[in-house]
Amino acid sequence: MVYRNTTRVSEFILQGFTEDLEAKISLFVLFLFLYFFCLVGNLGMVVLIRSSPQLHTPMYFFLRHFSFMDACVTSTIAPKMLLNFLMKSKVISYSGCIVQFFMFCTFTDIEAFILAVMAYDRYVAICKPLSYSVIMSKPFCIWLLAAAYIGGVISSLIHTCASLRLSFCGNNYVNHFFCDLAALIALACSDTSLNELLLFIFGTLVEGFNIVTILTSYAFIIMTIVRMHSTEGRLKAFSTCASHLITFALFHGTILFMYFRPSSEFSMDTDKMVSVFYTVIIPVLNPLIYGLRNKDVKDAIRKLLRRNINPP
Repeated sequence: MVYRNTTRVSEFILQGFTEDLEAKISLFVLFLFLYFFCLVGNLGMVVLIRSSPQLHTPMYFFLRHFSFMDACVTSTIAPKMLLNFLMKSKVISYSGCIVQFFMFCTFTDIEAFILAVMAYDRYVAICKPLSYSVIMSKPFCIWLLAAAYIGGVISSLIHTCASLRLSFCGNNYVNHFFCDLAALIALACSDTSLNELLLFIFGTLVEGFNIVTILTSYAFIIMTIVRMHSTEGRLKAFSTCASHLITFALFHGTILFMYFRPSSEFSMDTDKMVSVFYTVIIPVLNPLIYGLRNKDVKDAIRKLLRRNINPP
């Protein structure tokens, strides 16, 4: 539905990827498979860590919540996207759009903070191994996780409240497959300078804090590994960080490309493709990264399978 310029928009139409019927069916099957794999992989990781005593350590405590956030991010986007592939009408209400953006922004920011917390955990484990159990006590881990959740919610609330001041009149076609802030700003008929300023300031603060925390932690980790005399010790120390480094590079590399590239290179079509990567592809890859590359996780899977196949 297209409204006259004098009419305020009460709903949006998500344009998605294509109007070609065959392409929509193919994309529906592809994304349905990816969404299913994301839920099975990430929620399976949550259950595995919860049910395996050998994984009841700070590292896997944070990984359990990170996996849960991965499932939440994709579940915020995928169901509506899959439905739009099958339905002729791609309408989403104004309130539904705002809620979707708030949830997406919240879960994504919490993930970013948890990645920083996980880097700090690896720093303590490798650089201060004798004090690890004292520093990374259960109350302190809960405090760090609570700080990640609170930080994500506050950051998201700021952007969401600022988006509520935007006026939408006339065109209500959102050139995206979900209610991303950049797409809403492009559609607004009111002044968007405050939203753009807040996006830059808080995006820089959140990304800057997390990236600096992670890079600083790994700078100390690398210096500690280099000073190790044992080659086996170096390999073991590096292997505990490899999965986290891969996830860090994929997650923050994509976010930096999305929100901090020059405005001259801005393209909504490019945004849609990159958005698929960090809302669907990365959450699918993370269980593989942590599962296939992590000896502790693979051992826990084997023990769980043996326990279920051969119950006592």
